[in-house]
Amino acid sequence: MTSQAASQTAFMAAFIVALAGLIIAGAPRAQAMRAPAAQPGPNPASAPKSWLKPVPYFPLASDPSTGNLTIRQHAETLKPFTVAGKCGAFVGQQDGSFEAWTWPLKLLSHFRIEAHIADYSIPIDVNDQAAEIEVAPDRTTITYSHAAFTIREILFAPQCSANGTGVMAFFQVDSIRPMTLTFNFTPEVKRMWPAENPNAPSPEWVKLADGGGYYLLHTDFPTLAGAIAMPGTEPGILAPYQERPKDRPLQLILHYDPRRDGANYFPLLMAAGDTAENASSPHLVAELEQLSLHARELYQQTAVYYQHFFDHRLTAETPDPRINQALRWAEIAIDQLRVQHGSEVALVAGLYSSGDSTRPGFGWFFGRDALYTLYAVDSYGDFALAREEFEFLLKRQRADGKIMHEFSQTAEDVDWAAFPYEYAAADATPLLLMAIADYVASSGDVDFARQHAAQIAKAWEFERTHDADGDGIYDNSQGTGWVESWIPAMPKQEIYMAALDQQASQAYAKLASPMGKPAEAQAATERATRIAATLEQEYRVPFKTFTGANPPLEGSLYAFSHNAGASANPAPGQPALIDKTATIYPAIAYWDGDFALKDPGAMFADWASSEFSTDWGTRDVGEHEPIYDPISYHQGSVWPLFTGWASLAEYRTGRPLAGYAHLMQNLNMTWTQDLGAVTELLSGAYFQPLGRSTTHQLWSSAMVLTPAIRGLFGVSVHDGTIMMNPHLPAEWNHATLHHVPAGDGAEVTLSFRRDGSMLTVQMQSEAGNAKLPQLTGPSGETSKSGILQLPLPAVELEIPAELPLPGAKTAQLKVLEQHAGAHSATWLLEARAGSQHILPLRLNGIKAVQPEGATLVQNSAREQQDSSGARAPDDTWDTLSIQFPAGSGYTRQTVTVHW
Repeated sequence: MTSQAASQTAFMAAFIVALAGLIIAGAPRAQAMRAPAAQPGPNPASAPKSWLKPVPYFPLASDPSTGNLTIRQHAETLKPFTVAGKCGAFVGQQDGSFEAWTWPLKLLSHFRIEAHIADYSIPIDVNDQAAEIEVAPDRTTITYSHAAFTIREILFAPQCSANGTGVMAFFQVDSIRPMTLTFNFTPEVKRMWPAENPNAPSPEWVKLADGGGYYLLHTDFPTLAGAIAMPGTEPGILAPYQERPKDRPLQLILHYDPRRDGANYFPLLMAAGDTAENASSPHLVAELEQLSLHARELYQQTAVYYQHFFDHRLTAETPDPRINQALRWAEIAIDQLRVQHGSEVALVAGLYSSGDSTRPGFGWFFGRDALYTLYAVDSYGDFALAREEFEFLLKRQRADGKIMHEFSQTAEDVDWAAFPYEYAAADATPLLLMAIADYVASSGDVDFARQHAAQIAKAWEFERTHDADGDGIYDNSQGTGWVESWIPAMPKQEIYMAALDQQASQAYAKLASPMGKPAEAQAATERATRIAATLEQEYRVPFKTFTGANPPLEGSLYAFSHNAGASANPAPGQPALIDKTATIYPAIAYWDGDFALKDPGAMFADWASSEFSTDWGTRDVGEHEPIYDPISYHQGSVWPLFTGWASLAEYRTGRPLAGYAHLMQNLNMTWTQDLGAVTELLSGAYFQPLGRSTTHQLWSSAMVLTPAIRGLFGVSVHDGTIMMNPHLPAEWNHATLHHVPAGDGAEVTLSFRRDGSMLTVQMQSEAGNAKLPQLTGPSGETSKSGILQLPLPAVELEIPAELPLPGAKTAQLKVLEQHAGAHSATWLLEARAGSQHILPLRLNGIKAVQPEGATLVQNSAREQQDSSGARAPDDTWDTLSIQFPAGSGYTRQTVTVHW
């Protein structure tokens, strides 16, 4: 029988019965059309005994074992949250509404709660009562507070256990009176984009023998279904088939009595199936039963996972608790974006509510996003995750060697090759070579490179042979470099791609030698040298910065793009031979740490100035460029990714104050939006994320870790040697890093301590008598018995590092340049015209200074801080008062101290 015939037969049967005066709840389900709901369900006398029970109260995990990471804030209705794991995620708003995913299916959305209190005549919109959000590694809790009740919505993502599910929620209710809670939601049962999806599901309520029941969510596809249950609930709206079509929520109705139910959790249980076997009703019901029986165990397993999360991942102890906590949160945020894909596990790019679509932010696999993130992963020592990601990418390497850009969680359900996405971008190929070289250097796992030598060589061959203009540099002819749109036209070769190609050539040279290819290593080294020279020739041009009323900075700009064959005076809508737009993209030249531009000084000053630097990060395009648009994607918005690039580059080129300012802007975002995570992009004009910003963004969290570990602490590992170039803030006397990966599976503790004019770095093995690696300083200093002493600057300036209030414009102090001599230090500063700034100055091994461009002042506040124990009593501090010139906007002041 055809689907249409089945539907017509069902309708006629219902119509005839209705004419006979019977009340019909539904009609037989048709496979290709939305089916009616079967309200009464099976005969209760023959229904199975209920396995659906509330969970007796038990205490949730306490926080100290994870480093006191719990974030508690007043709930802000429009701000997002995510609760994510390998098998699913909740994405929602802080009013407690959410959508639930069991990868790769969206099971439900628009989850909201309504309360009817006994002897209280008006209904209460519970979501309007959202008062507090509490985010811990193992769970997120929304607390609803009303004069008559408190409800806690506890959300967590189990770790894909045998009795597991994508996500689960517990509802804990406390009320002065009995009340009825109605849980409203939209059933979805939709595959992630771009897989084909059915019409809206047809819900069926199945009643259990001794009370309660569950929904089966049938779809037009026999291989796609879901199931939802909550103990003690009954169904709400289930429209008869005869009713006029209208969108109505599904409902779970709970009649709560505080004397009977006050000591229970009410779990929301969800199961989904996307194959003929696991979408069958018996399978879904069995899964619900297992979830119900093991709900407490599933939460406890999740808690234990996070209690031991930092057993072998890098952690920091510093005088600044923000840094200690944010580094841990960044590692957790990255881990929570690992997704199980069949037998594989890989990183998705980020999460945000999908709304009416089936795209939860960037909840699919991106090559470059993951490869940038692996530098952070290597830094904190999760080498198993790095290997998982490499294996995932190499499995999808194109036959000619190119590395994938984008792969949906449902790519196998469609003809993914027919879509234009998988190899759309050009940069994943050089980034793969760079990231594998970094992994081998950090982990000591040379065997990985040897095992994948053929695939690595294919990637290298693709890169070195794809040069459309013949200048010896891999270019945009193989896909987009960084920008996906540009004014006036798309570039042919970007500084971004040229700098990556140079670093990828150096990376392959490092990989080729242990793979037994010395000739290729030599050729790659020579190619890197040629690219560096060509880049200077084609991209370096003179420029003047735009910022401020003072005379502009003069120096070299590294242009955005070089477009061979273009005119120096192009027609409208055509690219110029050299696009001199001032951008942040040349910062990527410093990513691997082995390459440097020859004349970048004025450009770095421009990046640190208000031309590029807002108080919440760096714009990618200068504010006075003709194409600047602060709410665009590529021409003036602020990305934590770019801020991280700039910070690391500043640390690596002796600009630690600018590096610290940019690092702290990223780091402080841990507490500003999607708590515990860092957002994708923000306005270039006001401190506010864009509405489409993916709020739990993979590489944004990575840009907290990489600049902190490799820049602030200056730690990088090269073939069993730990290279040290720390730049601790002036106000720190000490710091400690635990579980620092030292190659070949070793972990060490690094302790930093100020001793007069020296910084002492002491290393201890975390494996008892294990052999210590070599410690090496930036000028070739080597350790003796695990102790390295590095000279401190004679003077160190302390600058503030706080984010502004939401909606603020840029107004904070900027450090454009800093220089140190044998008996002097100079800073070029920028601040609002006419403003005054009081900045502490630390003296290391000298007794007094004479300032120019500032005055010395007394500082009783500094003495109070010293007496609190924040600083050692013998610290020597001065305080500088700096008055900035009158004018408009930002003005500059040069400050020099002599001794």
